Amino acid sequence: MSSLKPPLQNSGRPQEPDGADLDKLRKWQEDRVARKLKGEYESAVSHLADIVNENLSTHLRIATVRVQGAKHTRRSFLDWLVNPWLSPQLSPLDVDKPSTLQNVLHTARGISHVLQETDLFQSVEAKIERSRDMLAKEGDVDIIFKTREKGRFFLKTSTELGNSEGNASATARIRNVFGGAETLEANLSLGTQTRRSFHTLLSMPLSSSLRTKGELSLFALDRDLSSYASASEGLRGFKAAVRSDLRSSGVHEITYEAVLRHIGNLIPSASPSIREVAGQTLKSSISHRWTRDTRDDKITATRGLYTKVFQEFAGLGGDAFFYKAEVEGQASRRVLPGVALSFAARTGFIRSFTPQAPFSDRFQLGGPLSVRSFRANGMGPRDGVDSLGGDIYWSTGISLISDIPRKPHWPVKSHLFVNAGRLDVMDKSKNLAENFSDCLSKPSVSAGVGLIYRFDPVRVEVNFGVPIVSSKSDGARRGFQVGIGLDFL
Repeated sequence: MSSLKPPLQNSGRPQEPDGADLDKLRKWQEDRVARKLKGEYESAVSHLADIVNENLSTHLRIATVRVQGAKHTRRSFLDWLVNPWLSPQLSPLDVDKPSTLQNVLHTARGISHVLQETDLFQSVEAKIERSRDMLAKEGDVDIIFKTREKGRFFLKTSTELGNSEGNASATARIRNVFGGAETLEANLSLGTQTRRSFHTLLSMPLSSSLRTKGELSLFALDRDLSSYASASEGLRGFKAAVRSDLRSSGVHEITYEAVLRHIGNLIPSASPSIREVAGQTLKSSISHRWTRDTRDDKITATRGLYTKVFQEFAGLGGDAFFYKAEVEGQASRRVLPGVALSFAARTGFIRSFTPQAPFSDRFQLGGPLSVRSFRANGMGPRDGVDSLGGDIYWSTGISLISDIPRKPHWPVKSHLFVNAGRLDVMDKSKNLAENFSDCLSKPSVSAGVGLIYRFDPVRVEVNFGVPIVSSKSDGARRGFQVGIGLDFL
């Protein structure tokens, strides 16, 4: 056996670096402390979980709930949020069952979740401690929520692109205006098509679950319609809405709107039809909107369904008297790795109880956001260069969307598309089914290829397409077309 000769390696601390290398020594010490703390934390969590699980059936009763740090929030509003959790609707079989630790933890978690959903607090921390009440019984506890409120005032300036329009805007917001999670927001913007826009909105919760909210708004805007009609439009109005989110059942919104519209600033070459509709109209209407969205992504979905149903009745005063309905749907499905098939369809009609529906309420169709390879709002009835809109329409599209080869993580996708649609004027001598049949029998069709760029929160498309079938009045557009927006066919 060979004898050992110095110098010998110190085997007592094999991972400890040479003391001469201070950086390595410091890192080794930090890693060692981190491993120790992680082990102690995991051990403590595991021990705490064991204690809680062993005592879930312990009899405890909530005596008081206190919310600390909510300086600008009304006590009555907090009570309104908390009380439903303290008075649960028990079934007759559960009334006589005593409250346990499990019930207390469930209540604390539910109240914490509601407080966070108000969007008033940066942080919410819950603590359970023995009740301080002098009359408290054995097992009575208090739940204390330590909160930190968000800032009440917010100001932002921005430039935005969407729905083939660009604008610059300034937004001011006041959170928790009256101490009940109300939000007051005002927005002023200048843009390419919407030249000037002002909008102020007051929103407030109407249910303690925060799933139902009310909104009051005033708005004014001036839009340039010269890209498809030789005029401009000004709107001044008021809107009141109630929105209820039923989660899996979708979102319902009921709205009352009163708006004064003015068609003016006619271009000298304006058609007789546009000159005829120029002037003021007043619409007073009530509408209902239902939407349900299960898509995995709003911009480039690979699975899920989207459905929207809109109905409006105008005639509660003013000049407009009509019923209007629209239905929209989209379905997406992955067919191969990195390849998804998307199908979308829209349809709608307006039944006017006057000789003609107001120009502002008629449907417009065509463009990169609807039927591609046609000019924006360029389909349907025309008078010279002006699109007059229609009373009944349908449109549909199929897209095959694929990742760029070897670059699936890129925000750029390629797609092939086929679109079809039609916009017509209702023939009042025929019923609704006959009008739809006539509209469906004469489709305009286009097809093409392009690129999709995901530019959150909007989608940008660059397409090359050709119109395959088109009506004489449709503004066909062969070649490249760029679309920027939120909703595409």
